[in-house]
Amino acid sequence: EVQLQACGGGLVQTGGSLRLSCAVSGFPVDDYAIGWFRQAPGKEREGVSCIGITDGRARYTDSVMGRFTISSDNAKNTVYLQMNSLKPGDTAVYYCAADWNYRHTHYSPCRTLPSDFNSWGQGTLVTVSS
Repeated sequence: EVQLQACGGGLVQTGGSLRLSCAVSGFPVDDYAIGWFRQAPGKEREGVSCIGITDGRARYTDSVMGRFTISSDNAKNTVYLQMNSLKPGDTAVYYCAADWNYRHTHYSPCRTLPSDFNSWGQGTLVTVSS
């Protein structure tokens, strides 16, 4: 059974840091992409970052460029999102998701489009206070 388990959220002050983790199990292929998305109350789900676990190529949305870093520990089947210099606007539920079809696509790096992703985790809440 495919499972994606996100953890690491919490409450931090503006300028603080958090590291989110996404543990993947039951994956149907060995070459895929993992994306991080976030959703604030009343807002559309927004792509944050993604990484191909084999090619290591990553993409970031402009609002987090230079502050967030995505990485993959393939031995642990875990993808991380290191979030630095956090702002109140980063407050949201963060979800990780898998694009199992990444190896068959012509696009590279992966895209931070929700429609590209097939499996979703439960989400973890990040709250950044002023």
